[in-house]
Amino acid sequence: MIRKAIIPAAGYGIRNLPITKAIPKELFPIGNRPAIDYVVKEAIDAGITDILIILSRNKTEIMNYFDRSVELESHLYATNKDSLLHKILPSEANIQYIRQYDALGLGHAVLHGQSFAAGEPFAVLLPDQLSLNRTSLLNPLIQNYEKYKTNIIGLQTVAPELLSQYGVASAKQLYSRVYEVDSIVEKPAHHPPSQLAVMGRYILEPGIFELLRKTRPGIGGEIQLTDALNQMGQTRKSIGYVYKERWYDTSIEHDYLKIQQRVYQMNKYNKL
Repeated sequence: MIRKAIIPAAGYGIRNLPITKAIPKELFPIGNRPAIDYVVKEAIDAGITDILIILSRNKTEIMNYFDRSVELESHLYATNKDSLLHKILPSEANIQYIRQYDALGLGHAVLHGQSFAAGEPFAVLLPDQLSLNRTSLLNPLIQNYEKYKTNIIGLQTVAPELLSQYGVASAKQLYSRVYEVDSIVEKPAHHPPSQLAVMGRYILEPGIFELLRKTRPGIGGEIQLTDALNQMGQTRKSIGYVYKERWYDTSIEHDYLKIQQRVYQMNKYNKL
């Protein structure tokens, strides 16, 4: 059973400047909830009990969001608005935090979770890639991990013009949505190996940490998680699960506006 999840949230949010000078992209509002709240709920709905959020020093607002606000709770009681308390109570999961002091990439951020994982397989959820599906889309990855006992990577077919923004898998199909992943090319500028992009959801074996520790900086001078996965794949292939559900990348303006519109429609008809 997968009990632990790591949420990397330490990046600068370069694609969303200038607003990310002041507001972490993980706190961008989607309806009346921040983006990262949807991701935490997704993890909890999949049975995750312990969450580690990787932060940088200018993102303490994320800690504040998931903390109690005793003053606000008292105000709601005093003004007979205690029916709103359920909206601000702390998460059901045990949430911990650690700082990533240097912006050295996703692999470097995940490496900070080694002691947290404590030798167990764990989930990784990127907080700028969201789905509004009613059932947690982490569930099929966990189910495939229980079957294959190897790294599981969430994938989705992406338009060719967008592939340069993602890791792209070279993979062969085993079943309708299940692929064996030979390798992943990080943000290919030319000739991507497929249209299967990594969608920011993983179940990882604890052996990934030792490989991340040895991984040298790659594209952008960062320690890439994909490099460690490729190294691990030389002895044991990863499995890719292809999502058909609609995903939104909140770092892309068009997708952010689309998810706002979708949440408005769902709230209007009480479907969210």
